[in-house]
Amino acid sequence: MLRGESQAEVARRVGVTRSTVSDWNEALRAGGLEALRRRPRGRPPGLDLAQRRALMKALTGGALAQGFPTELWTLPRVGRLIERHFGRRYSESQVWRILVALGFSCQRPSARALERDEAAIRRWKKTRWPALKKTPVNKAGSSSSSTSPD
Repeated sequence: MLRGESQAEVARRVGVTRSTVSDWNEALRAGGLEALRRRPRGRPPGLDLAQRRALMKALTGGALAQGFPTELWTLPRVGRLIERHFGRRYSESQVWRILVALGFSCQRPSARALERDEAAIRRWKKTRWPALKKTPVNKAGSSSSSTSPD
């Protein structure tokens, strides 16, 4: 290689296979040192900074404002929103990764009615519930246990 070491020696020192060193050597011969520089791996990100900002604005504006029947955001809905606005289709797992990167987290909607009257519920629990709750009539009564001395 550059200093005269064998590919096997370079592989041992660096901790890679000999075929990797061979690939590096071919790249060096074909394109010089520039060919060995790191290149980004994997698929490039689909949404640029401006698109992520636009997505954040659309999400915080609410699902109703985006034409959905309720305010509940789901992964399929966010995926449809991304596809509609940016023309990119993502799996639900990738939509989840995008949302996490934007700072969102999973939230479960509370199953409480908007018309719920907390004061009436507290009164009912204080006055009516104790009368309905079952309580033992005679705590000192006989036992049905087979280990009881009675």
